[in-house]
Amino acid sequence: MTPGQGAENRVQEQSTVASDPYYEARRAEIAAMSDRCGPDDPIPTIEYTEQEHEVWRLVCGKLAAHHRSDAAIEYLDAAECLAIPQEGVPQLRDVSRRIESLSGFRFRSAPALVPFRQFCSGLADSAFHSTQYLRHPATPFYTADPDMLHDVIGHGNALASKRFARLYRLAGEAAERAESEAAVQFIAKVFWFTLECGLLRERGMLKAYGATIVSSYGELSHFRDAEIRPLNLKSLADVDYDISTYQKILFEADSMNQLEDIVGSFWETCDDNTIEALLAEPVC
Repeated sequence: MTPGQGAENRVQEQSTVASDPYYEARRAEIAAMSDRCGPDDPIPTIEYTEQEHEVWRLVCGKLAAHHRSDAAIEYLDAAECLAIPQEGVPQLRDVSRRIESLSGFRFRSAPALVPFRQFCSGLADSAFHSTQYLRHPATPFYTADPDMLHDVIGHGNALASKRFARLYRLAGEAAERAESEAAVQFIAKVFWFTLECGLLRERGMLKAYGATIVSSYGELSHFRDAEIRPLNLKSLADVDYDISTYQKILFEADSMNQLEDIVGSFWETCDDNTIEALLAEPVC
């Protein structure tokens, strides 16, 4: 599937959802339960329907085969430890408890995509805002908006790794320190091209660890068709991204160690002044 086809899928998804009042009502019902939930309240228990369980089974089954060949080792090892059930939609509360026992991170229930500053405030507190609804059954292998499959399979598995969890936490702390909108936007861009859409080189093979890719059957099949560039913070500053379609440009780190060295060190120390200086540097 090409990036253009990804955009076509977004149009199809929007059209399908808009024409399905039952799905809209069901999604609103689950979102309302999350919306009533405070940051320190227990995550709501959702009684998922058989159709929702079937979407979960279908997507998890398709992803599992791709993960073995296309996902990074750190992600795979964390996923094995977390052991998310694939036979049906798990309760987010149960997954959260398991992640917390492995890395100290936990989930917070969110009604939908939250603003980036709010999202990062959660990360700084070792909490990840996750939705609890599922994508439309007519488009099981694609969603433009985050859903529980993306949040749990993509981010949840990564957060079971202490190394990835540290990077998420550092990203949140960096965003909390930032005051200017330009600094926040650059932190968001680094997050997008790494923890959402990042790649690693392992034994000469290109592997995915970014949550958007590892939770998408289509992107796992085609991420190697993108233009792949070495991970360099300055070089990604001028690259635009569109969350509604497959990325035409992706960045790879030579290893997990390099990812931590480049991105972890940046998030650990950056502020408005250092980001402004970085953006002012000429591209080599």
